[in-house]
Amino acid sequence: MNEQSKTRAFGQGSIPKVVLQNVLPSIAAMLMVMVYNLADTFFVAQTRNDYMVAAVSLATPVFLIFMSLGTLFGIGGTSVISRALGAGKTAYARKVSAFCMWACVAVGGVMMVLFWAFMEPLLKILGASADTMDYTRTYLNIVISCGIFSMISNCYSNIIRAEGKATVATTGTVVGNLLNVVLDPIMISGLGWDVAGAAIATVIGNAVSALYYLVYFWRGKSPLSIGLKEASLGNGICTGVLAIGIPAALSSFLMSVSQIITNAQMALYGDLPVAAYGVASKVLMIVTMVGIGIGQGVQPLLGYCWGARDHRRFSGILKFSAFLGLALCVLVAVLCAVFTEPIVKIFLTEESALADGVTFTRIMLSTAWLFGLYYVLMNALQAMGAARPSFVVSVCRQGIVYIPAVFLMGAVMGITGLVWAQPAADVLSLILVAVLLAAQMKKLRPQGV
Repeated sequence: MNEQSKTRAFGQGSIPKVVLQNVLPSIAAMLMVMVYNLADTFFVAQTRNDYMVAAVSLATPVFLIFMSLGTLFGIGGTSVISRALGAGKTAYARKVSAFCMWACVAVGGVMMVLFWAFMEPLLKILGASADTMDYTRTYLNIVISCGIFSMISNCYSNIIRAEGKATVATTGTVVGNLLNVVLDPIMISGLGWDVAGAAIATVIGNAVSALYYLVYFWRGKSPLSIGLKEASLGNGICTGVLAIGIPAALSSFLMSVSQIITNAQMALYGDLPVAAYGVASKVLMIVTMVGIGIGQGVQPLLGYCWGARDHRRFSGILKFSAFLGLALCVLVAVLCAVFTEPIVKIFLTEESALADGVTFTRIMLSTAWLFGLYYVLMNALQAMGAARPSFVVSVCRQGIVYIPAVFLMGAVMGITGLVWAQPAADVLSLILVAVLLAAQMKKLRPQGV
């Protein structure tokens, strides 16, 4: 099948078949991201030092910032590229892809320098204590060095799906994350490098993943481009990518900010609650990654149909994907709830931390079954090029709704209130995205790319 027929298949054939062909590889890629995140925590936990586990939790938001910046260019680029391909504008799509590549390099490089330059203030903002400070500093100093690689990997794991190569996109993610998982026990336990070993494994995994995507383009296998000569800021390329990419990235960025704030509030109760909350967040990530995988997998299909002005197929794909997302996340959330205690025991050894970890996890899973529906609706807005509604939803879920809820519910309910803030934000955000998408579908019609 040639490149044009691959993307043309987005607008033809059985809806369940084409959705599953794109969604399942995307879910697999997201689950591998989850596996390598769990692996870092798991193998660090084998040191029987819960302060190291807390340090990894404290450092995670910084790494997520790089991923959010990759999402900015990946989701923004995918939205513009899929609509361009749906409208038959391949040359324009190539320029968008090239722009995203070099934007990752430039922005990633600047962020790396800034984080290194302000390391000490950053550690205080993250909530590192005397017991976790050195561990957190060590982990961050190493992980920051893979910032550009992380951005490229996260960006092109999305963009390559826009050209109908879901398997290629997934393979790059799986290869890098699998290597990370393999290296974790060798470097953490085998070589005795502890948190430094976890960080080095992360750097190598992200570098290999980014290199895989670069080689794919260098071999001429893609109708898109990463060439500097084709990169362009004009003709609506930069503004088009940023219009959708910023809301998408803002959601991930605010997730990092909110996690930093929650960690800081948790630290008021001690370092062990921070470790417990970090583990609960990792368990929640299992459901989250399934939801994100479904949403990101279906976005190129929706964008193609919107660009091709095929409203009937757009609606059909949206309905099927929403049902699929809801069903899968209900299943995964129930499984996580049933096995909460044995899962948490893998990561925590201190009795008080273990008890908190189980309680926190069950609270956060209470609304996790809604994630599939939320991410499908959110990605539908992005696929339509609906910049303002996407921005509103992104700001509300992890910002305007969540952050005030942390302080309010924490003040009223104490430590468990800090955890209940996330389920509250989840429910309100799902209602908001559903209302905005319904309004958008009524008033908008594709106006080109």
